[in-house]
Amino acid sequence: MSRWFVYLQYILPQQSLSRVVGMLANARFGRTLFMRAFIRRYRVDMAESATTRLDQFENFNGFFTRALRPGCRPLAPAVDAILCPADGCISQLGAIDQDRIFQAKGHSYTTTELLGGDAALAQAFRNGSFATVYLSPRDYHRVHMPMAGTLTSMVYVPGKLFSVNEATAAQVPGLFARNERLVCMFDTTAGPMAVILVGAMIVAAIETVWCGQVCPGPQQQRQFSRDYRAHTPRLSYAAGTEMGRFKLGSTAIVLFPPGAVELDPALQAGSPVRMGQLLARQINNRKIS
Repeated sequence: MSRWFVYLQYILPQQSLSRVVGMLANARFGRTLFMRAFIRRYRVDMAESATTRLDQFENFNGFFTRALRPGCRPLAPAVDAILCPADGCISQLGAIDQDRIFQAKGHSYTTTELLGGDAALAQAFRNGSFATVYLSPRDYHRVHMPMAGTLTSMVYVPGKLFSVNEATAAQVPGLFARNERLVCMFDTTAGPMAVILVGAMIVAAIETVWCGQVCPGPQQQRQFSRDYRAHTPRLSYAAGTEMGRFKLGSTAIVLFPPGAVELDPALQAGSPVRMGQLLARQINNRKIS
């Protein structure tokens, strides 16, 4: 069944379908009925939500990107802790082999491809470390800073909108480097850090806290990369603070340079994770320029 689902994705109008769903998710009509059905289907834990009354959400997107009650996601306390950026499960994590990132059995992609074709940017992560976190429909859908950092650039990379679930990742070559995504670069005490927000089938939008909704954007954005370096303000964010969100589920990928971090050995592919738990420990330290 999963193979047919993957085949179907190749022929579906991915962008149009996802954008129509996005419009429906922004509608007010019938929103509470849809929310109740969604909560039952995916067993969403509304006890964690800062807002528990469904009629207080303006639309389904407001419900989907809901904030959590204070204290629901305590941050790993160690001084050298690098935090998991999102709720979900580990899709893959480990060492970057030269410039190749492992996706699933038989599939990988390059850092250059993931970062929108920027070979110079990718060079900083050669033989570094990565972690890929898959957010399922039931998860909290805000993405937070793994460690303190200063935003240096954001690049929108147009692409496909395949599903990013386990079955699709196992069958679509170079999936995360093919889908629409935002590449967010930060300067940290461990060196450069990339947080990539990957779009997916039915994901209606990706937002960041510094510039709001980035995709979907104007029609022409789908045809070429838009580099936001020229007008991205140099903003600094503490570890654990929100940096962006998905309107419907997707994937966040974090890249670290070589010799910068030691990934938590307790984590492996399939490990459930929560935002704020230990993802890695920093093993080098430098002053942010």
